[in-house]
Amino acid sequence: MKLAVINFSGNVGKTTVARHLLAPRIPGCQVVAVESINADDGQPVTIRGRQFAQLQEFLQSVDDVVVDVGASNVEELLRLMRRYQDSQEDFDGFVVPTVPARKQQQDTAATLAELSRIGVPPERLRVVFNQVDDDSPIERTFETLLAYCASTGVAQTCAAACISFNEVYALVRGSGQSLAELAADGTDYKAAIANAAAQPDKLALAQRLATRRLARGVIPELDACFAALELHRLPSCQQATPTA
Repeated sequence: MKLAVINFSGNVGKTTVARHLLAPRIPGCQVVAVESINADDGQPVTIRGRQFAQLQEFLQSVDDVVVDVGASNVEELLRLMRRYQDSQEDFDGFVVPTVPARKQQQDTAATLAELSRIGVPPERLRVVFNQVDDDSPIERTFETLLAYCASTGVAQTCAAACISFNEVYALVRGSGQSLAELAADGTDYKAAIANAAAQPDKLALAQRLATRRLARGVIPELDACFAALELHRLPSCQQATPTA
């Protein structure tokens, strides 16, 4: 499965979606960053938007990949897709994260519209509602974007494809570990805290315990969001799945 995570707007959680939602649930999947600035973030491969021919060649050589398109490269990447006719077909689907802020919703609508213009049909587009407040219904929080999708038919949306705001994503960013690794940590932190002599050591261990608890709490939500995206229903994925 080959997916692009994309949005004209920054700060919508593209890297969170790529690295913590999608890639861990697609066996053998790797994450590729397409970004010209801040590219040195530990990801295994970085391809700049202007190197589109190289990206196309790379996509032909792998089976499962999530391409994280940085906001500074989205416009250029889509322009090149228009130049290389049918190159959007290299991706099975496009995942577009969004957040409640009105500007980001407007940018998300613009992203969906541009993807539609270059030939991506609605059934190959997925929207992830990110940084959701548990007390605010999706239908109200994302009213602007949902109204646009309903009126244009540019994309089909599912309110269950959502991720709540959680500080664990900021905490894991600099840890060098995945959420799954943090959640699987078997350290007895209470015993370690009791045995630690210095107060700073106790506080550091307590922070690790809190981070593990957050990671364990967020995994089921990510599982549910991934299931709601129904990526197995992407047209190319259905064609690749043998029928009984």
